[in-house]
Amino acid sequence: MGASRPQLQRPVSLVVLACIFAVLAMAATETWRWSRTARHTDAPAQVDTATPPAISLTELSRAMIPMPKGVPSAHASALASLPHGDLIAFWWAGSRESGPDVKVYASRWSEGKWSEQWEVASRESLGKVLGHGVRRIGNPVAWTAADGTVHLYVVATGLGGWAASRVVQMESHDEGASFQVRRLLPMSPVFNTSVLVRAAPVGLADGGWWLPIYFEIGYKYPMLMSFNAQGEPQRLARIGSRKRSLQPTLVPVSATEVRAWMRDNGADKRIQQAVSRDGGQSWEDLGASSMSNQGTSLAVLRLSSGSLVMLRNHGDTRETQRSSLSLWLSNDAQNWTQLADIVNGQPGDEFSYPAMFQVGDELHITYTYQRRAIAHHRLKINLGKDPI
Repeated sequence: MGASRPQLQRPVSLVVLACIFAVLAMAATETWRWSRTARHTDAPAQVDTATPPAISLTELSRAMIPMPKGVPSAHASALASLPHGDLIAFWWAGSRESGPDVKVYASRWSEGKWSEQWEVASRESLGKVLGHGVRRIGNPVAWTAADGTVHLYVVATGLGGWAASRVVQMESHDEGASFQVRRLLPMSPVFNTSVLVRAAPVGLADGGWWLPIYFEIGYKYPMLMSFNAQGEPQRLARIGSRKRSLQPTLVPVSATEVRAWMRDNGADKRIQQAVSRDGGQSWEDLGASSMSNQGTSLAVLRLSSGSLVMLRNHGDTRETQRSSLSLWLSNDAQNWTQLADIVNGQPGDEFSYPAMFQVGDELHITYTYQRRAIAHHRLKINLGKDPI
């Protein structure tokens, strides 16, 4: 038996060498990818830079979006526009996160109420079209193009956990009633894997949009992918140089300035920030915000009045990190004041992964409610009044 031991060591050594080579190749590929510089022509849509009026909010309604029967868990909602002032919400639901029965669902907001949900995507439906097995599906985000096409981006993995994720682009030409897979997005040279989505896209001046994305294997950093008006990917750009921030949310604040806020995955435990001063051509890191972030997703939206609103968890301990959600207001993307409490719970409760969308003078908010459902609040935006 002793003579056979050297024969067992050789394969193990080869495996170790192969792993080392893979890690070195990954590091070299990432260094090469971001060492290149390229100019581009996409730019955010024009925004009004006049001083915004004071605002206050009045709650109009709150409800739970209908869940599929017998499904105990739900998470990661997203919102997009539909004709006639309607909205469409997406989220995943199943027995648990990463469960084999998790599917992406949708519901339509019309005439003051949510429709019954319908299934949009599953492991089986995506795997059948992609031609390979899909182990788990996760975060959806969506954008409605000027021609009415609803573009849906869904996180999907083959093997491994979320660090092995890819992003599937789907589209609908019937206001979200049905979706077809368009492509697996080409986002990473590392086996085109470890890229995820979370925050809402941002419209561009030419009718295209930016899709905020993030890389999550080893280093964690924010990126964006730009699309033209036809939904074709154009370029990929890294946001800043941090290696411990993810889930970027982007907002243009002037003709040339774009701000990014990120979930913290480092030691700061504060919201991370970056800025582009040339319309998204290049990005630089800013100091961390003074606002706490215990590793939770946030949403930022520019209202039509010009004010910025941020929806965030403001707990500052592990026990309270997701137990409350509050809305914050800024006119300069730097100084923030609390505008309203959206929900407050007890330590250990979860109200997380918020999304926002403005329709006329109404602000719509959705978020994960205790991992059991998706909650919806509808708020009236009152202009010219002191914030509450």
